[in-house]
Amino acid sequence: MEYLARKLMKTGADKDRQNMVWNMIGSFCYALASMVLSFLVMRVVGDEQGGIFAFAFSVFGQQMFIVAYFGTRPFQITDGSNEYTMGDYLRHRIVTCLAAVGAGILYLVFSGYAPDKMAVIFLMVCYKVIDGFADVFESEFQRNGNLHLTGKSNTFRTILSVSLFLITLTATKNLVVSCTAAVAAQVLGMLVIDVSLIRRLSGISWERNQGSLKALFGSTFLLFISTFLDFYVFSSARYAIDAHLNDAASGYFSIIFMPTSVINLVAGFVIRPFLTPLTEYWNRKRFRDFRNMTGKIGLVILGLSVLAVGATWLIGRPVLGILEIVLGEAYKGKLVLLHKEFTVIVLGGAFYAFSNLLYYALVIMRKQKFIFSIYLAATAAAVFLAPVFVIRYGMMGAACIYLLLMVLMAVGFAFFTYISYEKGKHDGA
Repeated sequence: MEYLARKLMKTGADKDRQNMVWNMIGSFCYALASMVLSFLVMRVVGDEQGGIFAFAFSVFGQQMFIVAYFGTRPFQITDGSNEYTMGDYLRHRIVTCLAAVGAGILYLVFSGYAPDKMAVIFLMVCYKVIDGFADVFESEFQRNGNLHLTGKSNTFRTILSVSLFLITLTATKNLVVSCTAAVAAQVLGMLVIDVSLIRRLSGISWERNQGSLKALFGSTFLLFISTFLDFYVFSSARYAIDAHLNDAASGYFSIIFMPTSVINLVAGFVIRPFLTPLTEYWNRKRFRDFRNMTGKIGLVILGLSVLAVGATWLIGRPVLGILEIVLGEAYKGKLVLLHKEFTVIVLGGAFYAFSNLLYYALVIMRKQKFIFSIYLAATAAAVFLAPVFVIRYGMMGAACIYLLLMVLMAVGFAFFTYISYEKGKHDGA
């Protein structure tokens, strides 16, 4: 373990480059695993089991990750003045992780699921909560200028847990046993990598200040609620499928939903490099530069969106056909029937990418209350409309409600960004 820790601590001469490279590798591994795991499960154990896993891993498990995460990372990594110690953040994360496990158990008690499905969902909640707990260490790495350690942790923990999961699944064809193996690998990865590495860093304070727990919850609560509601809206169609269709439908929808992860990843790569100059422009009241740069980023996203939607419409059917071949003979003809739904979902993902750009614009303008209002309205629409669309129109209804909600959010973000920009320009004149 000591040998591994020493190897992981090494950065070479150019630490900044190592930080950037390992952060990209870690983000890519995490995103890739999230995209393809459900597909691979369907290939090995069938569409029903694949659908259960897709919902457990990508939907409800991820929702509980957000509870464990509690929106704290942006706050922790920007706490350069050490307002809170690592001990404060660790105590806060223990509480949020326990809350996530408790919420998961409460949901399952009233779910009416079969025992095997309950077991898989509970294990994936544990998997994601451990991920959320590991994040407190990885955030501290970044706060101390060691982003490369965050990337390395993400990379090796993901490879370890996914590899053990797939090996066990292939050998046993038992989803519960395989999920148990994945959870064990997560715990092992966190102990071997995160815990051992943070002990080697100097200047880490483990003291717990009086009143810090309440203060941390106060500082992060609104961000947590906004993130929680955002993910619920994003996944509301999948919740409705789980409630009103069947597990196989969840599996098929997870496959045609995969491009949304790619779109979000690409949008993040396009947007994030410009956040610092956008913040500078706004703070220095260079409003025209702020507007022009935001507009240029929007045009790039528009161009990529047109390409993505056009490609999906033109070659989506053969791509789905190839996926059927990879999945096996039992899936022949089942995915190509969802070509229209596939295209609608990609279009919805494009609107979500625009929402992300305007979300960051509102954050820079410090309009968190507007962001919360948008998510609250979208959540209300999702709660009432998603079940109706799915019950009446099935998979196409799920795709259409996803598109509708993404359009509503994009319109809301555009409206509030415009009025906030105009007010800021007027006040700064």
